[in-house]
Amino acid sequence: MQARYTGRLRLEAVGPELADDLFRLHQDPGIARWYGAWTAEDALRTATEMGRSWHSDGAHKWLAYDRADGVLIGRGGLSRTRDGQWELGWAVRESLWGRGYATEIGRAGLEFAWGRAGRVTGHLVHRSPQRTVASRHGAARVPVRP
Repeated sequence: MQARYTGRLRLEAVGPELADDLFRLHQDPGIARWYGAWTAEDALRTATEMGRSWHSDGAHKWLAYDRADGVLIGRGGLSRTRDGQWELGWAVRESLWGRGYATEIGRAGLEFAWGRAGRVTGHLVHRSPQRTVASRHGAARVPVRP
């Protein structure tokens, strides 16, 4: 998958080759409080599953890196819920909260969803500790337009 770019971020589709960065991200205290403690094996398994979803569904999560210096910022994007809906989610390193990164990642996810309307159908939901960002995007239960 090709990288996507926002004003400040480079978004890389998560697959097994990014498992180490995914593991590092989930060691962040703010992210670990939400998702629990991850092992390197958890990160590899999850990154592999995300990579499969990119190939089968055409969408899943990205790792977000600063475009200027390559620093790992967070992750976000779309994923399928167990009931087949699309979920918009993000997680940003706690030291970077309040700088608009969640908004930037969330906006990229919505733009990607709308741009792939032929594949992304149903409802788009969110489950994020950063509810104010989600509500700014209107992501509570947003029907995805065909």
